[in-house]
Amino acid sequence: MLEKLLSLKNQVVNDLKKANTINEVNETKAAYLGKKSPLQELMSKMRDLSVEERKELGKAANEFRAFVEKELSKRITEINEEAINKRLESETIDVTLPGRKFRTGTIHPLRKITREIEDFFLGMGYKIEEGPEIELDQYNFEMLNLPKGHPAREMQDSFYIDENTLLRTHTSPVQVRTLLKAKGEPVKIICPGKVYRRDNDDATHSHQFMQIEGLVVDKDITLADLKGTLTMLCKKMFGENLEIRFRPSFFPFTEPSVEVDVTCFKCNGAGCSLCKSSGWIEVLGAGMVHPNVLRMAGYDPKVYQGFAFGLGIERFSMLMNSIDDIRHFYTNDPRFLRQF
Repeated sequence: MLEKLLSLKNQVVNDLKKANTINEVNETKAAYLGKKSPLQELMSKMRDLSVEERKELGKAANEFRAFVEKELSKRITEINEEAINKRLESETIDVTLPGRKFRTGTIHPLRKITREIEDFFLGMGYKIEEGPEIELDQYNFEMLNLPKGHPAREMQDSFYIDENTLLRTHTSPVQVRTLLKAKGEPVKIICPGKVYRRDNDDATHSHQFMQIEGLVVDKDITLADLKGTLTMLCKKMFGENLEIRFRPSFFPFTEPSVEVDVTCFKCNGAGCSLCKSSGWIEVLGAGMVHPNVLRMAGYDPKVYQGFAFGLGIERFSMLMNSIDDIRHFYTNDPRFLRQF
């Protein structure tokens, strides 16, 4: 029996040399270690042997099993290495061939304008604040002097999730949150972000768009500070030679409120289709923070004053780049985006 196990070792070695795939190796394993293998046949005869012979046969069988396992593992390693080498030979890279050209992406026009405005205000000492797009009615309306039932709410037809939660209609809630967090200390921030309103999408309206709002609250802040800040912003974005006009307006959260116009940069104020023959283009809204807003945020309006402003990123980009349809920003057309 021991002689037979010795001869089986030689057969295993020879059979494994002929095995060229993992499946063939597994078949060899089954042939020598499986239920119908010669090893099992020898082991079935152990009951007819003496105690000493059983010990010798058991030891030899274990050695044979270990030998076969070792040879199997060795052959599997060799087959894997051979496969890798063949693959490397077939996939050799010709380094003399010209490399593939990779197209470099561009910054989205909305992000480009946002960065320019952020850089401008960071240079003036402002901080950038952000807030949630799913907002509480308390912050989106009530603490901005827009209680329930206020007619001005109709100007911002909203996406309500439930009675007290909605998709924010402006980034002004970030201003409220910042004032509450500041606990009566001076604030100087801008709030960029996406906002949502129930508008029918057309060339100039979208159910979602980008805003940047600014807020300054401190002692001795006047309308002159607001005017100087926005004049610098408009000249930075639209050109030094443009004139800026401030018109009285109404916003519930500012008093007094103004609309800001710049001379039409297409006709230089002479009147054209872009400015509807007025010579002026409206670019943003602003005003002095309403005393009620300051009180609700924990500020004494007799000590602290502030100004706020808000502008649409899409509107700025459309004016600066002569874009005629706001929907171009969101259709992901490479022909449009590559222009910027």
